[in-house]
Amino acid sequence: MDYFTTDWAAMTFKDWIGLIVTVSIFFLMIWAYVHAFNPRNKEKLESQRYLIDDDDDDIEDSKR
Repeated sequence: MDYFTTDWAAMTFKDWIGLIVTVSIFFLMIWAYVHAFNPRNKEKLESQRYLIDDDDDDIEDSKR
């Protein structure tokens, strides 16, 4: 089981930055999934479903 051990004292500054970024992204992804699939947020997210398409239609209508 020596394969799964970590020598924390031998980690460089870049190793620590990589660890912190990886763990932070992991928790942000968990938050994003919980937020997106929470039934309370369904109406809020559904109201923004065609937000990008609506902006494009407004620009094309103003050119006519």
